[in-house]
Amino acid sequence: MELATAVGADLELEVVGAVFHTNQRPPVLRVDIRNPLADTSLDDCERMSKSLEAALDVAETISEPYVLEISSPGVSRNLTADRDFISFKGFPVTVTTAEPWQGKSQWQGQLINRDDKSVQISQKGRAIAIPLNLVAQVKLDDHQ
Repeated sequence: MELATAVGADLELEVVGAVFHTNQRPPVLRVDIRNPLADTSLDDCERMSKSLEAALDVAETISEPYVLEISSPGVSRNLTADRDFISFKGFPVTVTTAEPWQGKSQWQGQLINRDDKSVQISQKGRAIAIPLNLVAQVKLDDHQ
């Protein structure tokens, strides 16, 4: 994971997960990356694959033949950065509050915006502003 993180940093990519599946033949090293500056592209995965493969060969950390898989995590994830809230405006989200607000701890709707006061969602055309200080998590919801 440390080697993958260092290689990713050189390419301006974040490593968000790494798993070595030794129960498969040949074993599979799966590394999930994210481009923090833009949408993660196939080109990003290809650059990471070539660079990490070369670094692994030099480091000789894996002695047996293996398969290297580079991918980007799916859209079922938490929104945290300002860029996430801009990129996924209009997408279905679930907002979870740290304590119940107006009698509920989970709110589902289309993402409108996040500012320094609230996360705004639309439920059936009605805008709801959930106070930011109560928001524990905002997650893309592909089940709506």
